[in-house]
Amino acid sequence: MATLPQIAVLGAGIFVKTQYIPRLAEISHLFCLKYIWSRSEESSRRAVEIAKQHFPGVECKWGDQGLNDIMQDSSLIGTAVVLAGQVQVDISLKLLKAGKHVIQEKPAATSIPEIETALASYKSVSTNPGQPIWAVAENYRFEPAFVESKKLVAGVGDMMNVQVIIEGSMNSSNPYFSSSWRRNFEVSLYSADGQCKSTFHPFCGVHEELKIFIHDIVKANLKGNGYEAEPRSSFVEGARDVAVLEAMLESGSKGGTLVNVKKF
Repeated sequence: MATLPQIAVLGAGIFVKTQYIPRLAEISHLFCLKYIWSRSEESSRRAVEIAKQHFPGVECKWGDQGLNDIMQDSSLIGTAVVLAGQVQVDISLKLLKAGKHVIQEKPAATSIPEIETALASYKSVSTNPGQPIWAVAENYRFEPAFVESKKLVAGVGDMMNVQVIIEGSMNSSNPYFSSSWRRNFEVSLYSADGQCKSTFHPFCGVHEELKIFIHDIVKANLKGNGYEAEPRSSFVEGARDVAVLEAMLESGSKGGTLVNVKKF
């Protein structure tokens, strides 16, 4: 265990307890979970109780003192920030300035102005030796079905139509729950002669990007500024996602008129 990279999770809410800890447990052979931090001691202890099933050595940290302990712990190289969107950027920047690599939950930020301020702050951090990685988690860019679709699009000719599908939660009482198209997945290629080639891809992108983050922080610690982290999960890519969403909402509020998308 001593040779594995050590990380901390900042956040102890429902998402951490029901989703993040199980996903991290799937790759527990790659790292050591040292701390779980929360604003309150009670929340931290509840999350640690669950995490100890997979990470028996994990410890509680809470409040300002606990956050300072994490930032000052030289054995800790990576952190996962899983907090409310309104506070994530502030906490992430504090950790980055302390030299910790960060993977934070979506969104990258809550607005374009916050992104611009955050990137300016990160740029100043990045001038120091051993640039810390700032990644954003839960990207569709890592889903195998979308990776395969991107390859297929390159060979089918000009794009004529883009379909946007809104996803929502659904249980078995919903009359649409058993629809075949909801169960037979996420890739189908229809050729000009009417033939269809379909392939199945599991929904496992989060698992993959967490593995890549662990790999990246280990490599970055060894190579310092000479190592280029996975671009698909970079904070800049997350900022571009927010910019597209803001442009879509602005366009919708103006009756579908064309609007410029902020470039990052």
